[in-house]
Amino acid sequence: MIIAITCVIAIVVIVFVLGVRPKDLPEPEPVSPFAHLDERKAAIYENLRDLQFEYRVGKLSDSDYQLTKKDLQKELAAVMAEVDRVKAQLGVRVQHAPAAKAVKVADAFTCPHCNARFEQELKFCGECGKPMKAVRA
Repeated sequence: MIIAITCVIAIVVIVFVLGVRPKDLPEPEPVSPFAHLDERKAAIYENLRDLQFEYRVGKLSDSDYQLTKKDLQKELAAVMAEVDRVKAQLGVRVQHAPAAKAVKVADAFTCPHCNARFEQELKFCGECGKPMKAVRA
């Protein structure tokens, strides 16, 4: 009796699975031509954050940090150029970020430890993480 019920259930399941018609399935969402580029861009930004964290913790030497950072920035620039190329190909208007305002040397704040420059006064350096004094460049 149990074997007969199991066989009937198995046959019903098989008929149900094979009976699904293509028109009953929902249409797949259209794939964005930018989806893979956005994912790659997000991965590069995450890698840059991880790299900066490892450098601040002391896991990387200064030369390794600068070399890897430069490589990641080049890769990011290539991805951004590809996004612009695809947008131009599709006829989408390409919007570039507004040009950064030129910072006068007299208005910049410089870290006394790593010589990084910033537009505004900070308590801690954004590059090396050490306390900053308001030292004008």
